[in-house]
Amino acid sequence: MLREKQGRVLLVGAGPGAADLLTLRAVRAIKRADVVLADALVGKDVRALIPRRTRIIEVGKRGHLPSTSQDFINQLMVRLARTGSTVVRLKGGDPCIFGRVAEEQRFIEDAGVPVEVIPGVTSASAAAAEFGFSLTTRAGARRVLFATGRTLTGAAVDWSAASDSQTTLCLYMGCADIAEIASGLIAAGREPTTPAIAAISISRPDSRLVSSTLSAIAADIAGEPAGDPVLIAIGEACTDAITRAAVLAPRLQDQKAC
Repeated sequence: MLREKQGRVLLVGAGPGAADLLTLRAVRAIKRADVVLADALVGKDVRALIPRRTRIIEVGKRGHLPSTSQDFINQLMVRLARTGSTVVRLKGGDPCIFGRVAEEQRFIEDAGVPVEVIPGVTSASAAAAEFGFSLTTRAGARRVLFATGRTLTGAAVDWSAASDSQTTLCLYMGCADIAEIASGLIAAGREPTTPAIAAISISRPDSRLVSSTLSAIAADIAGEPAGDPVLIAIGEACTDAITRAAVLAPRLQDQKAC
């Protein structure tokens, strides 16, 4: 009986969207892939690096929208690798931050298939760099907390860990439930006037910033197009981004008028 060929799976972080924010290791993995399983948030610039010979399979997951099941993705990665293929599971941001990397890695390892994780630039770091603020400061932001706006079905959310005024809260996948999240944070002791921002399409040509406060952020982003990747940051550290945006806005208007 012929033995199955042995391939491998690489769980690769695609970063926030710009191709030049990829790590060199990620670029090498993409160039050598036989098959790419692409997340819905992978940017066009990153997709342009995928060789024409490489098969691309869309396995996007989007909150409150039709999505590919995790079980299907797990089975597909193993099945493709067992044909001898180098399989790249290309994920937006960093696969180790709300990217289900532990589930996928465990499933692949249990199937006896070699697997490697390649980190990527996460949206919070990219937003801070692009919009001119620091996630931590020596005076007013001693801690940073990454959290997801989505929970397992029926799970209660305790926002007390994010109620400290010296914590910068970075919310991934939080747009759909931001009104409820903001109410929970305020109830847990966070001031309604706490600076808040929404960083949209970070590092991409249409990137933009919405400046707001904790109590108003839900209303302020309500008119933004659905489907654009958004990171919401809440805390005193956001003040620099808000101030910088206010200074730059008139200049950008003048440039458009010329």
